[in-house]
Amino acid sequence: MRADLPIFGVMDQSRIRNVAIIAHIDHGKSTLADRFLEICGAVEARSMRAQYLDTMDLERERGITIKLQSVRLRYGPWTINLIDTPGHVDFGYEVSRSLAACEGVILLVDAAQGIEAQTLANCTMALENDLTIVPVLNKVDLPAADPDRVAEEIEQVLGIAAEDVLAVSAKTGQGVAELLETVVEQIPPPETDPDAELQGLIFDSHFDSYRGVISSIRVMQGTLRSGSKVRFMQTGAAYNVQEIGVRLPSPTPVDRLGPGEVGYLISGVKNTSEARPGETVTDALRPAEEPLPGYREPKAMVFCGLYPIDGDNYPELRDALERLRLNDSSFSYEPETSTALGFGYRCGFLGLLHLEIIIQRLEREFDLELIATKPSVEYRVRTTAGEELAVDSPAKMPPAAQVAAISEPILIAGIISPARYTGRLMDLCQGHRGKLKGMEYLSPERVELRYYLPLAEVVTDFYDLLKSRTQGYASFDYDPGHYEESDLVKVDILLHHDPVDAFSAIVHRDSAYTYGRSMTGKLMELIPRQQFDVPIQAAIGGRIIARETVKAYRKDVTAKLYGGDVTRKRKLLEKQKAGKRRMKSIGRVEIPPEAFASVMRMRGSGT
Repeated sequence: MRADLPIFGVMDQSRIRNVAIIAHIDHGKSTLADRFLEICGAVEARSMRAQYLDTMDLERERGITIKLQSVRLRYGPWTINLIDTPGHVDFGYEVSRSLAACEGVILLVDAAQGIEAQTLANCTMALENDLTIVPVLNKVDLPAADPDRVAEEIEQVLGIAAEDVLAVSAKTGQGVAELLETVVEQIPPPETDPDAELQGLIFDSHFDSYRGVISSIRVMQGTLRSGSKVRFMQTGAAYNVQEIGVRLPSPTPVDRLGPGEVGYLISGVKNTSEARPGETVTDALRPAEEPLPGYREPKAMVFCGLYPIDGDNYPELRDALERLRLNDSSFSYEPETSTALGFGYRCGFLGLLHLEIIIQRLEREFDLELIATKPSVEYRVRTTAGEELAVDSPAKMPPAAQVAAISEPILIAGIISPARYTGRLMDLCQGHRGKLKGMEYLSPERVELRYYLPLAEVVTDFYDLLKSRTQGYASFDYDPGHYEESDLVKVDILLHHDPVDAFSAIVHRDSAYTYGRSMTGKLMELIPRQQFDVPIQAAIGGRIIARETVKAYRKDVTAKLYGGDVTRKRKLLEKQKAGKRRMKSIGRVEIPPEAFASVMRMRGSGT
């Protein structure tokens, strides 16, 4: 049924507020969104549930937001377009897209934990977008909450006056109504011309099996009308508008979306690549002259090979990746072949959590059993011929004799922690080849460390060690930095003198021996005994740095003999010896899939 309330007609722009909730992970964004829904009556009490806007099972199980969600709320005479954003650093691109659709943000800070790494990062993004910031302390009902201390911390670090910081409890609802009043008072309305040429910014897209691509859109100027013909300015494709609407939070069709309004657009697009976030939608008959600035394309930072345990499931993996890519355009994939694992795909992700989420979705939603190779990063290799190569897999590394230099990506990392853990954190960072950039005390009890860290060191066990060394109190954020030449080498793992590319890795020379010893030792335990000795070697170029041997079975070929001449016994033993030599020369070592899975788990944990 098409909505016909005044809210969906030509709307008074002065009554519109577009706002996003931003915060560090687990500071209460989704819970605050739940209270907004209740106060504004958007959801009936019997239908209400925790994390109402989070629609994925993984989001509910993990208690985190993975995809941004938008909803329109009616608060008295005001219309509030609210966007709930993720908090984890891997999904920072979702936050940046949300901010382009808003005039203001609610900056949420845990009253017990204080400012964390993503708090700073998100606040910086909001300031860069010239947005109004409403600072809020959440969880003031907790026994450990210290609102006065955290408010002073906000004033010192972010430059926002402590008396302007609101105190709420999203769990109990304390102070949430006052927060809504502050939002409508402080956040400015959109100021654009409804009669200008249409410019609509797509800030999110997902694929529906029945209706095609459904895009979340913010109308920047002009009016988007149902049934009109629109053009996507970057791709040049033109489509007829099948439906426009708003999320209340259930999708509700409307006749038009005016300037400043946020809603969804369905126009028969079958591929999200034609309606990517950052795309500008304009009227095909009366187009705008210039597209909107849009977004920077998210760049994959972590790469991993995905292979089906059963090679016959390769077509199913291909189809699953295609379908998942329609709902998450931030990961990439291309075909890859491994001599050990067969046919698979090389996939690029924004971080380790992003990688983990994608693998879990593939296994759950498409019922696949997968082997994931060790996460790696993209290196830049300069060959002796002067050629520059981008290498995101050890299998693509040129022979050692042709490599002149290898550069690796360096992150600018920020760590916020209680000051008592400073020594442990500095030791951790230096052990992962970090270089101190700066240190600042946010308060007498809290310190911010800034380090240059190689990305390859971060994608192994760094985050787990960070949490364990600080009892979970430290928070971590990073920005892409630069590339820097390092003393890196490729370590090959050879089974029976044949290299197995799935076990190879690019590591720092100082760690090469440790890596070689751990891999050969683990494989010796996992590979079943053959009828001939199987050497397991780790090598840099042509130099062996570690070796283990899986000893052969010994079959007693003389068991059937009893008495008689000893030459009969010797003859059988010589025949067995010759057979083993021949088998060794043509023998092929079969590696069970569980061995791959076990070794990959070991490598992922940084062992």
